[in-house]
Amino acid sequence: MKIRPILFAAMVALGAGTLGVGAPSALAAEPRAVIELFTSQGCSSCPPADRLLGELAEDPSLIALSVPVDYWDYLGWKDTLALPVDSTRQRDYAIARGDREVYTPQAVINGMVHALGSNKDAIEDAIVKTRRESDPLSLPVSVKVANGVITVGVPAASGKHRGGEVWLCPVTGKARVSIGRGENRGRTVVYHNVVRRWVKLGDWHGQAETFRVKLSTLPDARFSIADIDRAAVLLQSGSPKRPGMILGAAMTKVPAAKVR
Repeated sequence: MKIRPILFAAMVALGAGTLGVGAPSALAAEPRAVIELFTSQGCSSCPPADRLLGELAEDPSLIALSVPVDYWDYLGWKDTLALPVDSTRQRDYAIARGDREVYTPQAVINGMVHALGSNKDAIEDAIVKTRRESDPLSLPVSVKVANGVITVGVPAASGKHRGGEVWLCPVTGKARVSIGRGENRGRTVVYHNVVRRWVKLGDWHGQAETFRVKLSTLPDARFSIADIDRAAVLLQSGSPKRPGMILGAAMTKVPAAKVR
């Protein structure tokens, strides 16, 4: 489903690689791509893309994230996982790219290019394109969980990229939703690697940095600590209003025994 940029902006205004769990335990080593799927429970075109993201999430070379948006809520069903900031992020990506293409299901690859979220070949072509034309994910970010604390490591710059922002995303690995109204009425859809929150850890200026966050500080009114079974980290160039290439990324499992 596509939405015109002016209408989208109005809706938003109204609505608005080493991994470890203690000891190293890889979900994705040396990732070749971060895929952000902008999806909606109110979008009839999205379930095939949601299923495809589940397949892509099984690939250890990919960090595949569901980023639910809220601008289709007016169609009759309020997305139970969507965040207003997700809709804003999608719009800001479109502005940064210069094409103003905003639709669901839309996959954004490595923060650089977009593709139809249900088209596996198009997503793979986008991965190849970003790696051929630039150097995404060139910095080996690390994330581990131990004793109720997430520790994120960002290395010193080794090339031309010497600045960015470090983001932590608490993630729900699988969320099963029964949709009662709207275009997907009566369907039960499984969403994979759902981003529940965007937590800025800090700015990166080219020096090696370590960030630590207590797991207990991550939940808010929309989800509990028991909903978090993964944590993703993105080191991204640009700014929130002009998000750019993802310079490094990692994702790790959060042990259930540590969060319940």
